[in-house]
Amino acid sequence: MAKIFNNKLWLIIVLVLLLAVNWAASIWHGRIDFTNEKRFTLSNPTKKLLRNIREPIVVDVFLKGNYPSGFKKLASSSEDVLQEFKEIAGSKFKYNFISPEDVMPGTEVKYGDTLSALGLYPINLTTQVKEGQQQQFVYPVALVHYNDRSVPVQLYTQKTAMISNQDLNSAEALLEYNFADAISKVTREKKPVIGYAVGNGEPVQINTYDLVENVLKANYDLFTFDPNTQPRVPDEFGVLMIVKPSSGFSEDAKLKLDQYVMNGGKLLVFVDRLNAELDSLAQKNEVIAYDRDLKLNDLFFKYGARVNPDLVMDLQCDFLPFDINGDGQFVLIPWNYFPVFESKSNHPINKNLGFISGRFTNSIDTVEAEGIRKTVLLSTSPNSRTIATPALISGRENSVEPESEKFKKASIPVAVLLEGKFHSLYANRVSQAMNDSLKKYGALFTPQNVKENKVIIVGDGDIVLNSTVKNQPIPMGMNPYTYGSQRAVPFANKDFLQNCLDYLVNENDLSEAKAKDYVVRLLDTKRTEEEKTTWQVINIAVPVILVFLFAIIFSFLRRRRYTK
Repeated sequence: MAKIFNNKLWLIIVLVLLLAVNWAASIWHGRIDFTNEKRFTLSNPTKKLLRNIREPIVVDVFLKGNYPSGFKKLASSSEDVLQEFKEIAGSKFKYNFISPEDVMPGTEVKYGDTLSALGLYPINLTTQVKEGQQQQFVYPVALVHYNDRSVPVQLYTQKTAMISNQDLNSAEALLEYNFADAISKVTREKKPVIGYAVGNGEPVQINTYDLVENVLKANYDLFTFDPNTQPRVPDEFGVLMIVKPSSGFSEDAKLKLDQYVMNGGKLLVFVDRLNAELDSLAQKNEVIAYDRDLKLNDLFFKYGARVNPDLVMDLQCDFLPFDINGDGQFVLIPWNYFPVFESKSNHPINKNLGFISGRFTNSIDTVEAEGIRKTVLLSTSPNSRTIATPALISGRENSVEPESEKFKKASIPVAVLLEGKFHSLYANRVSQAMNDSLKKYGALFTPQNVKENKVIIVGDGDIVLNSTVKNQPIPMGMNPYTYGSQRAVPFANKDFLQNCLDYLVNENDLSEAKAKDYVVRLLDTKRTEEEKTTWQVINIAVPVILVFLFAIIFSFLRRRRYTK
């Protein structure tokens, strides 16, 4: 050993070892995640999904450019997540970062123009540079390509018109889920089947365009189901949606819904218990909201929820135009019957969602139901109230400021998730005619769930419907009177609906990835001020001392060696 060092061969050996270590590090990676929330560790369902990739996947991220620090950090975090994906998936996974200003190969079209054509619109930022202010269009989106299919990924969803660090932090927390969810959708060989109930006054006109074309048909195989004429709900339905029925359900129809749930089918219900429509208000400037008598109360009550015959009013609300002075001049004024809900992020369904717009919403109470867990998904602001039926809604209400002391209720539930083993509404009360009807189609009455099941009930049928502007449909939840103006808010109604469907269908159980949260750990300002000088001295002095100490030791060893 001494001979090697004396011949200075050790320098060559060290260099070879360093090269070998660097080469190995470029191929194999590893790290230890010390964060409490395990932000740098992929969830097991995500790993399983990546290991099962059969054909190459390419992810194009359009966050390449000289952007503000928040979006640079989002781009860096995206690259970290995608690198982790590549570690698991291997050579079948590739990713690229592309500038929206780049021109697509073989064309004269910019990537940004193509993204806008796909409905992936940019964020218009005003940034400060040395030369002054400049406008920047940021596309916080990605495209996941698999064979001949592509799925878009929204990397950042605005809660408000302003960019906030909190929203960017939430976007980082959802990166793994968003990429994994897109990979799950683009690689699946068969789309899940969704049923849409008709026959009880459910809407099927242009106000369902965004729901049907951009959500249901885009991601699922969609079929309609009429409980009044069809013998039973098909077992192939992963979820049955009931959207804003206007007429009552018969006992036979409810039995079909009940047995669908008992046999493992999922219900997603958006219901308006009271009849209150904006069209009627526009014509007469007032409307009386009355109970539609949908006859679903006992079914929901058995499952653990009650949709109340009331209307929610909230000081946190959307706008509506009113002719206050009677001179034909309409002014946009906050309309308390159009509440705006901010999710509490207490569940993967409502995790990091933006504001959600409601119209003439009913409150929901949870009731005792054996073995059923209830999770409130949406609720009102701290300044809200309810009014019972029959409720007179008048446009003249907005001629004066609402009395704030009446809006004292907080967090009134309007959407609830029910989970567990449900018991049938018709247990011990099935008539002979009902039994004969079931047997006729080869079905047996099921009194309760064998496995755990899920039902979501929302006290607002308009949440998933869209309005129109100049006879053209606009995104669901958007206010037609503010759409395209500076007062327009990018409501997250579609995201909420998609999250509900994803959770109920639950193809790859990615809820673990979505439940992640990044904790922003702030410094203790008092302690920072008290220990500021100490840490400044340590940061400046310790490196200098270490350098001098190393120099002294090196000089001592060198002198000792050559003196001999």
